[in-house]
Amino acid sequence: MTSQLQYLRKCNLILSNASNNGLDLSNLRITFTIKKTDGQTPNTASLRIYGLAEDTENQIVNEFTRVDLQAGYESNYGIIFSGTSKWIRKGRENNVSRYLEIQASDGDRAYNFAVVNSTLSKGATQRDQINQVGRSMQEKGVTMGYIAPDDTQALPRGKVLYGSGREYMRQSATTTGASWSIQDGKMQVVPLSSVLPNSAVVLNAGSGLIGTPEQSNEGISFTCLLNPTLQIAGQVQIDKESISAAGQGSEEEAVPEISTTGFYRIISLELIGDTRGQDWYCKGVGLSIDSTMPRAKSVKDT
Repeated sequence: MTSQLQYLRKCNLILSNASNNGLDLSNLRITFTIKKTDGQTPNTASLRIYGLAEDTENQIVNEFTRVDLQAGYESNYGIIFSGTSKWIRKGRENNVSRYLEIQASDGDRAYNFAVVNSTLSKGATQRDQINQVGRSMQEKGVTMGYIAPDDTQALPRGKVLYGSGREYMRQSATTTGASWSIQDGKMQVVPLSSVLPNSAVVLNAGSGLIGTPEQSNEGISFTCLLNPTLQIAGQVQIDKESISAAGQGSEEEAVPEISTTGFYRIISLELIGDTRGQDWYCKGVGLSIDSTMPRAKSVKDT
């Protein structure tokens, strides 16, 4: 399990073009808000870059589309967003403070335009279907990340795959009781009853936890110093005694439970930063790994 001290901020922003020529903007003031979930729609990033020369602004607007942002601390530093710009605009806060605003998404082209056109033979598994989708996603810039071990059930008959890749991913995830998403340019599939195969991030007052985690309708909400090791479908450990419990409503409105072991599966993250300001933290929501997860459907249901 990881428990690291957070000190000495670090940030690195690289914009690149179709020829893989990069522009390093790390020494400028950068603000960002990144939103990640284990939902199927692409993660998003909103960035502002201050102090650019007008020629550089024009070059970025006309030429650069790739966005790679690393941030954290000297002792805990890594990628927090990788994607492509959807639109870029110039703006001013006042007469002297200019900025370039970039709205970007993670895997947007693959999510919207990846098309599968292949056939699965009788006996193929959901992993075979995912691999076929993965090939179509790769053509649109998304590679295969962590894909949970395949279930042992096989398709009872052959199957033609023709259509949107995301629809077949949704089908496979539902069938196997998993979530699928694109995280930093990689497609991942993680069962709802488990987490990514890495050590839990321990959150407490000594490792960056801010304020008091709260039990809510969404799950266990927490705020901490910016931490790139937190990942969607990753594991976080929070002492149950430090969580502010909510009152239980009706059965239909019951809030997610507080874990008896302190372990939670992260389902959403918001990362907020300002390299010249106070903001440098994460807001997250987790669900107890103790909870009963949805049962996987039979392959015959598809």
